[in-house]
Amino acid sequence: MNNAKVIREGLASAGYTVSGGVNAPYIWLKTPDNMTSWEFFDYLLEKANVVGTPGSGFGPSGEGYFRLTAFGSYENTVKAIDRIKAL
Repeated sequence: MNNAKVIREGLASAGYTVSGGVNAPYIWLKTPDNMTSWEFFDYLLEKANVVGTPGSGFGPSGEGYFRLTAFGSYENTVKAIDRIKAL
């Protein structure tokens, strides 16, 4: 859950609207600039080498959101958040 805290707080400090990551290792964020969840997936993959799950995969209500998980190592979690914050 420490990784979830790092993700949640790092994304919030970068200006993302985030939820989750308190009682479960999943962190949801609102995609920026009206991007679809798949557009944001492509953006993160291309620009930051970070992979998550497009919200549309969870049904129509998931569109416009993106899910990250806290299952990686602490070191990789910090690197991923640093890459996202640098965008």
